[in-house]
Amino acid sequence: MDALTNMLNEFRSAGALLGKSLMTPPWSVRFTEGASMTLVTMLRGEGWVVPDGAPPVRLQHRDVAIVQGPTSFTLASEIDSTVDVLYVLTEDGVCTDGTGSVLTDEICLDVRTCGTRLDAEHALLTGSFTLTGRVAERLLASFPRVLVVPHHEQRSAALKLLEAELVRDEPGQQAVLGRFLDLVLIGTLRDWLALPGSAVPGWHRASADPVVGAALAAIHDDPARPWTVESLARTARASRATFARQFAEVIGEPPIAYLTGWRLCLAADLLERSEDTVESIARQVGYSSAYALSTAFTRQFDIRPSRYRTMMAGAASI
Repeated sequence: MDALTNMLNEFRSAGALLGKSLMTPPWSVRFTEGASMTLVTMLRGEGWVVPDGAPPVRLQHRDVAIVQGPTSFTLASEIDSTVDVLYVLTEDGVCTDGTGSVLTDEICLDVRTCGTRLDAEHALLTGSFTLTGRVAERLLASFPRVLVVPHHEQRSAALKLLEAELVRDEPGQQAVLGRFLDLVLIGTLRDWLALPGSAVPGWHRASADPVVGAALAAIHDDPARPWTVESLARTARASRATFARQFAEVIGEPPIAYLTGWRLCLAADLLERSEDTVESIARQVGYSSAYALSTAFTRQFDIRPSRYRTMMAGAASI
């Protein structure tokens, strides 16, 4: 399984906040819901993605943007802080005005559609994703805060299907929309990775590297194997020095550092999702004992494995 598939398997759009906003410029909307990823496209008109603490990014008609991370951001027709916010989408999925008052009938226009009027000049579609797992979190961290795929570079028809389904209100509609939203995300990431000049993550570039790609696949396929730089170099059919240098150049960290980080992320996901003992999980990810895993896990995440499992179980029950 390639690394991109590995990451995408950990995203869930089920129950996602998905909808269309119809507005007449100038307009501004604020997102504070803390989603792992938010997909944004201007179905009509043009706008800006304005992340907190990062430069604004232009969004032209039918471009698709993915905003990464839980930090709040603003979508606006223009970069002007004096434009009143039409609504704020909060963490619990509630739309409020700038003072915190809940907005319902004031901006609800139709099924999954809000805004000022149905024939408004601009139409904005947004959908949010929830990330599960440290493995996906590790891979996602290598993407930029905002990535954009221009309309003319898009190769998938899934966005048009999603738009057509968005305003329908039939049994099972949320499940249908979730599937389409997943396809739009996958297509957008694939298209962005293929764009000339994109800051492609090292783990993706490695797939085309005859030396690093073979070693990376071996680590992902069998993380519990007692890998060393020498054994990974043999797998890559390269000298130890050549392999170590090339791996660090492509991936951005030495082989054993990557291996350790990957194992610990796998361990964290197993602690969250399985009922296996810490001893069993340790051996599944390449550690000789629960004590060895606990030492490395605590050094990496500043929390013991048993405590991490309890914390994640408590979060899931909320």
